[in-house]
Amino acid sequence: MIEIALIVVPLLLAAAAVVWPVERTRPWLLPIGGTVHVLLVAALLAHPSAAPVDAWLGFDAVARAVLPMVSILFLICSGYAVSYLRIRADQSNRVFVAMLLSLHALFSFALQARHLGLLWIGVEAATLLTVPLLHFNNTARAIEATWKYLIVGGTGVALSLLGSFCLGYASLHGGGSGDLTFAGLASQGPALSRPWLVAAWVLLLAGYGTKMGLAPMHTWKPDAYGEAPGVVGAILAGGATTIAFVAVLRVKQVVDAAGGGAMTERTLLAFGLFSMVVAALYLLATQDFKRMLAYSSVEHMGILAVGAALGGA
Repeated sequence: MIEIALIVVPLLLAAAAVVWPVERTRPWLLPIGGTVHVLLVAALLAHPSAAPVDAWLGFDAVARAVLPMVSILFLICSGYAVSYLRIRADQSNRVFVAMLLSLHALFSFALQARHLGLLWIGVEAATLLTVPLLHFNNTARAIEATWKYLIVGGTGVALSLLGSFCLGYASLHGGGSGDLTFAGLASQGPALSRPWLVAAWVLLLAGYGTKMGLAPMHTWKPDAYGEAPGVVGAILAGGATTIAFVAVLRVKQVVDAAGGGAMTERTLLAFGLFSMVVAALYLLATQDFKRMLAYSSVEHMGILAVGAALGGA
């Protein structure tokens, strides 16, 4: 029940934000939603419930480790957002507040997703909800950054969808059951068709790696973070990219179970080290604080990729 509430409560508050009549008080829905979410997360961790192995939704150990960080980050950012939107009284905050709350719900949904298709829906729906947030300042550079995010992010959407199809076909072609839950795919292990499995890993890493901002798929980050409100950049850096990393881990666990551990470790190590080098070089060359956050996020994603490669996650 708590798992569903983590999704439903932010969505209900997002709906309330759409019909809320007073601009000045509407932003307070953000810290209200953030506080309720943190309390629900605390209750979930205090009284964990074991979802069936073949369930499509449910928190596992990885999700339980990430969820509190994402929840606390949103609560902190929501407090700042109230002050920020008060200063930006020239702009209507209706869409901004509704999209932030909806994005928070999608983070909870994506973390719970134990099905390949549901994970794709959660991660990619977050891409669409981010667009109005990036466009909030409505300047020429903000519009350019939004379009770049859409084009690069849309490419990631297409690649990850194609990779999901390949992984599903790897199960069917190898004589598997076609079960697309991650537990079901991992249980099929060596029965998965090797060529289709390799294609799936390459495409899914490229697709979700784009959402993470791994180099060289990071090109959307500097402009998006630089032109979006600071609170949006912080939530993208600590929330959206982290969810994409969890998606990569889910796929890695399936490929590893099929005997592809050496391949996943080599590719993650290569992308991780390359991201760290690229981020370090660009950090030395920029003075803009929000762009520094973007390159710092690229570096952090690289560190996570290296950790996953060396740690055998």
